[in-house]
Amino acid sequence: MKRILLLAVCVFAIGTLSTNAQTRLGGGFAYGTDVEEFGLNLNGEFFLKSNLAISPELNFFFVEGDNGWWTINADGHFYFAGSSAASVYGLAGLNLTTFSFERPNGEDDSDTELGLNLGIGSNFDINSVVTPFAQFKFVINDYDQAVLSFGIRVDIK
Repeated sequence: MKRILLLAVCVFAIGTLSTNAQTRLGGGFAYGTDVEEFGLNLNGEFFLKSNLAISPELNFFFVEGDNGWWTINADGHFYFAGSSAASVYGLAGLNLTTFSFERPNGEDDSDTELGLNLGIGSNFDINSVVTPFAQFKFVINDYDQAVLSFGIRVDIK
């Protein structure tokens, strides 16, 4: 568990290395097709170039009982189309999914899987501070699932 938390801190710290680039932090909601539940989404975008960003992301899904399902993602966003109203990006990256559950004998257990993300997303340019977003990605691992995320990001630089 300590290694997973260290990985999450490292992924979010990557963006602080770029001092002159645009940075966005935000959150919203996510829906996973394998977990079949909604969850909270925390994410960021740290631009390396005007069309290339690193995007760390955490998703916490609301599962029943004492079970837990959360993901850590480290994606690259490549912006390939845009207008004054919206910009579109393709995404690819790594996923770490953890599912915790209670066995029939009452013991707690968990499973963690490493996977790949592939998807597409869009930022909707409504003003220079708040940016709504929507993205769709497919996670390829033992818990294959599509994830639809939407929310807002706030420009901090």
